[in-house]
Amino acid sequence: MPLGTLDGTPPPFFRQGPSALSKLVFFSALALLLMVADLRFHVIQPLRSVIATALYPVQWLALRPIVWGQGGSRYFESLTQSQTREAAAQYQLGLQSQRAQQVEQLTLENIRLRELLAMRERINTPALAAQVLYDAADPYTRKVIIDKGSLQAVAAGAPVLDETGILGQVTRVYPMVSEVTLITDPNQAIPVLNVRTGARGLAFGNTTYSSGTLELRYMDANVDMAAGDLLTTSGVDGIYPPGLQVGRVLKIERRADSVFARITAQPIARLDGSLHVLVLQPLVERMPDRPAVPAETGRTSKGSPP
Repeated sequence: MPLGTLDGTPPPFFRQGPSALSKLVFFSALALLLMVADLRFHVIQPLRSVIATALYPVQWLALRPIVWGQGGSRYFESLTQSQTREAAAQYQLGLQSQRAQQVEQLTLENIRLRELLAMRERINTPALAAQVLYDAADPYTRKVIIDKGSLQAVAAGAPVLDETGILGQVTRVYPMVSEVTLITDPNQAIPVLNVRTGARGLAFGNTTYSSGTLELRYMDANVDMAAGDLLTTSGVDGIYPPGLQVGRVLKIERRADSVFARITAQPIARLDGSLHVLVLQPLVERMPDRPAVPAETGRTSKGSPP
């Protein structure tokens, strides 16, 4: 038989294989069998565990970019939130600190106002409450401005005091405000009384020893005066009510070449820190008028014509 006459192609059965319908039916039945077996007898569970274990490293590596991206976004988000919360906390802390300072200031003012009201009840003099607005602009004087004036019946020369003692005297009155000269001003003088000995003196604003102190002038060198003695108003000037605290003796210098002692006193009133004050009515407005002196009648001598 010639060589070219042999047919080398496989039979149609082996060349085409199973038909598509046969494959569909076979694999459908196999899947159904496996599902029923797994549901009833859990035969696929070991195989599933083995496959999951084998695929875990692949899944871990595949999920790393997603995890890193989510972690980075959460980091920046948490950083922004932390910064925002810190700023809000700092703001709230500032508000609380401001409120705490205001509470302390209000508590201090409340205590001083209570003491001022208590002093107002102790003195038998008409008084008007006022508030210190600001210090006078003149650096060579010791003056403050209060918020009461002639419209509130404030008179020139009226004593001004805080809850501890004499502060000064009204020296200039305007319709809405008044000018108060402090007792430490060099041009201000106030009669004082030593509570321990009863010695009277005149206190001026001190310009030679130190600012903010008083100087008792024209006191004898041998006067009975000691450091720590309390000085109050004597009331002899007709302006300041007697018994109001003025200061305490701070230093006494007795010089042999002078007949007067140099006495320095520290004011009791808070000259630089008082906010609320009392303006008293001067005593001269409540003192009785001086009795009139009767005119002397001319006497005629005996025998003279009437």
